[in-house]
Amino acid sequence: MTLFQKRRRGFHFAIIAITLLLSACTGVPEGVTPVTEFEAKRYMGTWYEIARLDHPFERGLSNVTATYALREDGSVSVTNRGYNREKCEWDEVEGRADFQGDPSIASLSVKFFGPFGGGYHVFALDMEDYSYALVSGPTKDYLWLLARSPEMDSQTQSHLIEKASKAGFPVDELIIVDHNQEPCG
Repeated sequence: MTLFQKRRRGFHFAIIAITLLLSACTGVPEGVTPVTEFEAKRYMGTWYEIARLDHPFERGLSNVTATYALREDGSVSVTNRGYNREKCEWDEVEGRADFQGDPSIASLSVKFFGPFGGGYHVFALDMEDYSYALVSGPTKDYLWLLARSPEMDSQTQSHLIEKASKAGFPVDELIIVDHNQEPCG
C-alpha cells in the first residue's frame, strides 16, 4: 500500500468516524421516547429550568430560562438565559432548533454554534396545559426539567424525576435551579 493510499484510507476513516460522532449528537438515548402529538405553537414561550444535570455550559447559573419562538421557515429560535452570581452578570446564548422529522414528534436538533446540532427530545409533557416538560439531550448526560413558572409542585416534580430515573438518567445528580435569589448588584 502506498503512502497516498494509506492517507486516503485514513481520511475516509476519519470522515466515517466524524459522521458517526455527529449523528450520535442528535440521537435519542435508549429508553427515551419523544412525545407524539406535539404542538410546537403551544410549546413556544418561556420555560423555567427547575432541575438539570450539570454540564459546563450552564455550570453555576441560576434563574435559568429557555425561550422558544417559531420562525417563518418552521424552525424554532432558542434563547437560553441564566444568571452567573460569581460574575454578577447574565449569560445568554441564541440558537436555532429544527425538527428531526415530523413536527408532531418532539425531537429536534438544536444549534448554538456552527453547523453541528445537539439532540433535544421532549419525553414527558403536560399535554393539557403544556405547563411542564422533561427534556433529554442526545445522551443520558443531559436532562432538563422545565416548567412555565419558576416553581413546580412537589408531586409533579417527583413524578417526572421518577420517570427520568426509570429511563436510566442519573437523577441523584440533578441540580435544583435557584430562581428565588435576586441577581447581585
